[in-house]
Amino acid sequence: MDTRMAEKAACVASSSGSNPLLSRVLIVDDHPFFLFGLTAILEQENLVEEVICVASVADAVEDLRQHPQTSLILLDLTLQGEAGLSLFAELGGLGVPVPVVVISSREDETSVRAARSAGAVGFLPKSADRHSLVRMMRRVSSGQLFYPSLQMPAHMPESLTPRQLEVLVLLAEGLPNKRICQVLNLTEHTVKTHLKAIFAHLDAHNRTECVAQARALGLI
Repeated sequence: MDTRMAEKAACVASSSGSNPLLSRVLIVDDHPFFLFGLTAILEQENLVEEVICVASVADAVEDLRQHPQTSLILLDLTLQGEAGLSLFAELGGLGVPVPVVVISSREDETSVRAARSAGAVGFLPKSADRHSLVRMMRRVSSGQLFYPSLQMPAHMPESLTPRQLEVLVLLAEGLPNKRICQVLNLTEHTVKTHLKAIFAHLDAHNRTECVAQARALGLI
């Protein structure tokens, strides 16, 4: 049996008891011992009816094609040979609006911001305790965000909009505002508004800093 599929098979579990918090959670991670511990807690706390584990983005996409009703994805940032955040682009292509929480051994603010900018509804470091995991699961299951370690300005948007990402890409290509207006068929005022929101989101003070931060976060 393929190693990745073996890990997936080994992690399929059903929780006992009544009324679990979520019906189905997909964990995307390639560390077997961590998967075993995480699955055990989810079961013991009666948080999930069914837990499925896969070790790659490709396996996650395959699983989601068959189970689009998945309640939540728990995603590692760094998988073997690929970036975990690449799953967000795949989700967009599948048209499957499953919320994602990043669970990672990387706890720096840049990684947390990258997860948030990509569209994750939460971020939990692997060093977090059981109580934090339970609190995260309960919060995101009720439709709330979970970013306890990230200090963000009150005016920061939840994530960049598709239009703001388009403006950001053109900004990174060195286009001036007037040219961005022409390419996107927007007024100059609208472009300036988008740029202001992008700068605030990335905590940047000028165009150069904005592009550098966006690249560091993997947005462009």
